[in-house]
Amino acid sequence: MPLVRVDIKKHQDPTFAKRVGQLIYAAMHTAIAVPENDNFQILTEHDEHHFIFDPGYLGINRTDNLVIIQITLSEGRTDEKKKLLYKTIAENLNRELAVRLEDVFINLVEVKKENWSFGNGIAQYAL
Repeated sequence: MPLVRVDIKKHQDPTFAKRVGQLIYAAMHTAIAVPENDNFQILTEHDEHHFIFDPGYLGINRTDNLVIIQITLSEGRTDEKKKLLYKTIAENLNRELAVRLEDVFINLVEVKKENWSFGNGIAQYAL
């Protein structure tokens, strides 16, 4: 069960953040086999005072169109699957929404399965 957080600078298109989320979910479904309907996202837009980043860290030229994506998911995927996920997300955003590849920042946070409760105060994945 991934939990996806997306942070962007306030966009003039009110549907932009939702479309970003849809493309991320499609990439997770394809690249790391996230099940159908396993879609939980928090999409946040910020003004210029609350969206801070280094425009040149690691030699990557970022713009104000930066999309920061943090995905919390259960541990266990291979490095190859993670790399495929990064590539698929970036390419989807680039192709469908014209987000530059340099403006796609992704962070995965892996947790043990027992660290999830989907509701009812129960750890559904705990052994």
